[in-house]
Amino acid sequence: MIGLPERTYLVNHPYAQMVLTKIRDRSTGQIEFRKGLVKLGRLLGFEIARTFPISKCVVTTPLNVQAEGVDIPDIDNVVLVTVLRAAMPLTEGLLKVFPTARQGVVSARRMEETYRGGLEFDVEFTYVKIPEIKGSEIVIIADPMLATGSTMLKVVGEIYKLGVPKRLIFATVISTEQAIRRVLSKYPNAEIFTVAMDMELDERGYIVPGLGDAGDRAFG
Repeated sequence: MIGLPERTYLVNHPYAQMVLTKIRDRSTGQIEFRKGLVKLGRLLGFEIARTFPISKCVVTTPLNVQAEGVDIPDIDNVVLVTVLRAAMPLTEGLLKVFPTARQGVVSARRMEETYRGGLEFDVEFTYVKIPEIKGSEIVIIADPMLATGSTMLKVVGEIYKLGVPKRLIFATVISTEQAIRRVLSKYPNAEIFTVAMDMELDERGYIVPGLGDAGDRAFG
């Protein structure tokens, strides 16, 4: 991983970049696009877990011999919040790494008719269901695109009504530097894991070159 900018981690593994290239392609169909998001969710989960503290342990093998190993205590202290609908396949992949995670969902819609240029979007929530957050927990918010930061900032606001976690992590496929800096200016202890950084937004506030509308492409 390469940190860019501070507290941002780029998952630059060749396999991750190959999958990303496949789902960027407009000729990639619904099923393969969705499978690609699942794969990237799992890879993001591996990279996030890499940052968790480990503890040494000893187990007894079937040959009745002791073997030293490691445990990751925080693997069971995760709350995974999915931004519907686009992040559902991403969450599926993350759950392969964090199978015991408690889960929350937020149904969010960027109100594109309110786009005023730059990073300003109004965001409408139609459903919010997030468990109470404990100070010992790590919250991971899954959303494929971190374009302007408007949705993420509003989601974090809902989470913090229910408690302040030990760590706040964003799991994304493509992010913009502008959005990352905007989020970190409000929540400087947050961490962003992403597979790519795209530099531009078009006149509708979409990331360029981006993926298109991830929700539409994943669910037809």
